[in-house]
Amino acid sequence: MIPYGRQTISEEDIQAVVDILRSDYLTQGPTVPAFEKAVSRYCGSKYAVAVNSATSALHISCLVLGVKPGDIVWTSPITFVASANCALYCGATVDFVDIDPRTYNISLDLLTSKLEKAKRDGNLPKVVIPVHLAGQPCDMMGIHALSKQYGFKIIEDASHAIGGKYRGEPIGNCHYSNITVFSFHPVKIITTGEGGMAMTNDAKIANQLTRLRSHGITRVPQEMTHLPDGPWYYQQIELGFNYRMTDFQAALGLSQLHRIDEFVTKRHAIAKRYNELLSDLWVTTPWQHPDSYSGMHLYIIRLKRAEINFSHKELFERLRSNAILVNLHYIPIYRHPYFESKGFNRKDFPEAEAYYAEAMTLPIYPTLTEEEQIEVVERLKSPIGHQNLF
Repeated sequence: MIPYGRQTISEEDIQAVVDILRSDYLTQGPTVPAFEKAVSRYCGSKYAVAVNSATSALHISCLVLGVKPGDIVWTSPITFVASANCALYCGATVDFVDIDPRTYNISLDLLTSKLEKAKRDGNLPKVVIPVHLAGQPCDMMGIHALSKQYGFKIIEDASHAIGGKYRGEPIGNCHYSNITVFSFHPVKIITTGEGGMAMTNDAKIANQLTRLRSHGITRVPQEMTHLPDGPWYYQQIELGFNYRMTDFQAALGLSQLHRIDEFVTKRHAIAKRYNELLSDLWVTTPWQHPDSYSGMHLYIIRLKRAEINFSHKELFERLRSNAILVNLHYIPIYRHPYFESKGFNRKDFPEAEAYYAEAMTLPIYPTLTEEEQIEVVERLKSPIGHQNLF
């Protein structure tokens, strides 16, 4: 079986976790802050706040930026549902901006025109969440310029993108956003098993994120309503959540971080090999913007439907029946029943619809061998359906 993604765990990773399991602190110990500092140094941000998932990071990021009932949050329709759900958790309304046909990220032109109309109509978004699909960053300089013009905040959903760069600088430095969010799910660039992190350059934002991940509780006397009753004292000063990361998760993340550049380099080598193997086939290979260096979390092809006589579904079924577990990232969010009930019209998102009809994620992870890549491509090229009879 060849999955679309797979974690890469070394003996050093295992030992790092074992060391924590044998230590005094399984959670709320020194390893989480050490992991936060290491990622912050790597990305060039001032602060980092580790949590139990990127979804949790997105949720509390929306809260910190003041998202509340009556507000509107915009994101891409081609992303995992968490990019939209985080705003709904806050009672806000969600809308989508169609994608660019080459990067599959939010289209800057369509974002611009949608903002112009929203300003006329009096319903500008409170927050925009650009998603760095497959690890390729959005046009953050352009989005940031629009945020200054129209007054919205920015959360970069960089769940796919740690290890990548935008304009030569690490994704996660928050030069063009208020907060950047990473995911450490097992199929991502580095993993903590489950986990996420919110990056920021704003001390106030970092402090509130830290409180919200742990029930809204503070032990800082200056934040309390009165002097502490004693050394045991703490106060819940707002409604927070139990979104903490454990120390053994952080230990795995710290160990993985030592190899992050190696992981991304290997992913790029695999992508380059795919580009060569697929150069004469009826697919469009991923386009990379010259301003970006992708984390290459996913390798997404698109079928040239005019050049084939079989369906998208038939190809998926053939590959999966041959133990090649291709995937589709993602079903447009507005197509899910929960969002369909909110009245979205598929015709408003022609690029997302075209993408959904043609996209396929091929296996990519650092330990994918050349032989396995060749197997994937050969199965992709094999005749389908009635052609098998001849």
